[in-house]
Amino acid sequence: MRSSESPVRRALLPLAVAVAALAACTSAPPPPAGAASSAPTASAASAPSAAAPTGPAARQQVERVLAISIDGLNPDALKRLGRDGAPAIWRLIDHGVHTFDARASVELTDTLPNHTSMVTGRAIERDRNGHGVTWNDERRDPATVQEAAGEDVGSVFAEVGDAGRSSALFTTKEKLRLFGRSWSAALDKVAVQYRDETLADAARKDLVRHHRAFTFVHLGGADAAGHANGFMSPEYIDTVGRLDGLVGRLEHAVRHRPQLEGTAIVLTADHGGRGESHREPEKRANYRVPFVVWGPQVGTGDLYDLQGRAYADPGREQVGYGARRQPVRNGDVANLSLDLLGLGAVPDSRFDDKQDLRVR
Repeated sequence: MRSSESPVRRALLPLAVAVAALAACTSAPPPPAGAASSAPTASAASAPSAAAPTGPAARQQVERVLAISIDGLNPDALKRLGRDGAPAIWRLIDHGVHTFDARASVELTDTLPNHTSMVTGRAIERDRNGHGVTWNDERRDPATVQEAAGEDVGSVFAEVGDAGRSSALFTTKEKLRLFGRSWSAALDKVAVQYRDETLADAARKDLVRHHRAFTFVHLGGADAAGHANGFMSPEYIDTVGRLDGLVGRLEHAVRHRPQLEGTAIVLTADHGGRGESHREPEKRANYRVPFVVWGPQVGTGDLYDLQGRAYADPGREQVGYGARRQPVRNGDVANLSLDLLGLGAVPDSRFDDKQDLRVR
């Protein structure tokens, strides 16, 4: 994403900006967050939107990244809800790039291990240069990711901090405090709120009031509903719809607050689920997750259609780490976010370590 500019390109830049501004004047902006849509609903929810991104999101550089993880989000729930039932997430899909066939980590489809992969860009298994976080509860032994791995482990938070910029973590689960202990010098704010609504409001206020280069928001309600009532149950589907409204609040702030211009959004999940559990990593319903990117310098359409030789749609399979062409994984969040921000990859990371995941 980063490239040097020639003198000729610099000379033509003012003209290009003027042409872009004139074109923007004739384009209709995307509908406000939460607005009703006349687009197809659940029966045709996978149909792409013909609308292209307009306004600031189509032209600016990325200054901030908002990463959102919806714990336990089976992408079939988004298809079931359709654009009327989940308008905020579908707006990101229609005006950004996406796939419903991203993958969780190969080793485990549990919350803490996969979120640790998201922020470190590493696989799980310690003996293969993974982060070593195999547990899924709040414990203090090991107290840090570094202790789990037996070596220094970097993260998106550390890279942002080393660049002199700010980051924050908002989570509904105590166990993600592990990240605050592991990168305490880099994380400027760690907030735990057990209600998704309270957490989303806190994150929205922080986004508006503070200039964070990277904000990670974890919403846990879908996972809780899945364990209580069954993943893909009516109660679970209703909860995903409610969480979409919270994503809409964050998205609305990003699109309408001047201080948040230049913000990209990356949305994914730690695992899917169907029925009573998500613990079996060999099941497609558990390892299949959505991956959505929207914002400045981001195109539109199917994410796999943009890729070169490094990434390929896995179909129904959980592709191993040794395959030449990898699927998009939730663990790509760290290095893609750093790439969008113009920063280098997390040292010793594995997922998108070459920062060649294309989003335009």
